[in-house]
Amino acid sequence: MSKHHVFIAGSGGIGRALGLILATQPEIDAHVYLGDISKTAATSAVKFVQKGSESQAAEAVLMPPNGQSDECSEVLDRCDILLDCLPGSQAPRMAQWARKHQLHYANLTEYVQETREVLEIAEGAPTGFVLQTGLAPGFINVLAHQLYQQFTRRHKVTQVDRISMKVGALTRHAMPPHFYGFTWSPIGVATEYLKEAEVIRDFKKTYLPALSDTQSLIIDGIDYEDDFTSGGAANLPDHFCDTVRHLDYRTLRWPGHYDWVRSIIAKTPAQTDPIAYLEDHMLESIPTIEEDQVIIYASVSGKDSKGHLHQIEKSHQIGPRTVGKQQLRAIQHTTAAPLAEIAHQLLSGKWSGPVLQSDIDPDTFLSGPFVKASYGS
Repeated sequence: MSKHHVFIAGSGGIGRALGLILATQPEIDAHVYLGDISKTAATSAVKFVQKGSESQAAEAVLMPPNGQSDECSEVLDRCDILLDCLPGSQAPRMAQWARKHQLHYANLTEYVQETREVLEIAEGAPTGFVLQTGLAPGFINVLAHQLYQQFTRRHKVTQVDRISMKVGALTRHAMPPHFYGFTWSPIGVATEYLKEAEVIRDFKKTYLPALSDTQSLIIDGIDYEDDFTSGGAANLPDHFCDTVRHLDYRTLRWPGHYDWVRSIIAKTPAQTDPIAYLEDHMLESIPTIEEDQVIIYASVSGKDSKGHLHQIEKSHQIGPRTVGKQQLRAIQHTTAAPLAEIAHQLLSGKWSGPVLQSDIDPDTFLSGPFVKASYGS
């Protein structure tokens, strides 16, 4: 097995987790470059990977905030793949880097407009560009696709009534008034709370306002609330619009959280960026929590060929995980593992050009070594 050179753009919690996973699992013999606009952050991530894996095959790279430096260009010329762990606003820029240097590319972002821009950049590329392949969007979409395939085979139908996808990155405890603790990017949370959600209603793709339909539910005997948020459905509203009557993605939270968020949004001053306003208010009130959990639920329901109603469903409750000699939070490894799995497939030469979540074979992906290590069976 030849060594692959992997550029990870972004050395925050997910980037360093991805570097550690690649350095400790044998399926990819990887030399990892961890890039960041802060050399301190990149160096810290390299030390984290080296300490956890006892591997020296990791280097820090200083990334410019704009454009491309000679240092980055030289490193990218050595690489086979660029794995984008930066904020979604940077996705088109990173995709352009990958196209220029003829690298495979994969990202995590739930940002819809930036995803459209990356699709245009990837069109006709000789290398593969896999989009939105983290936890949500990402794992949850592939899981839902697998359940759809199982349902239609089992009941000998081609259409179903509903696909439901739900994910929550949650603390183990929740205190009033916000009933929340940050376990991942505050700007990502604020963005998904304010941008529209893509859904299917009556076999047609449409858009619904985020946080417009809070509902109570029970998963594995525990009470939650959920509501529409943006981005988590990936491209499934386009893929399934002729075969699924209703499809949506909802974010899970502890009960009471969404009422608090709506109370903040309602106070947004005129001529103020609502995303920045919400992010600032949440940062003032909500702590960052290290001990977290990820809750995942997907279901498919509909009628069989005789008109009888059925539902199949799958849930996961996932906590922190030890990788090598380091502990990863639940949101870190459940987001990084799907990206590592896709990197594994890309480096095998599986794809070229743009690849969306509906293009990924569910059984291959969900039984892959990186996904199984984080999610189990």
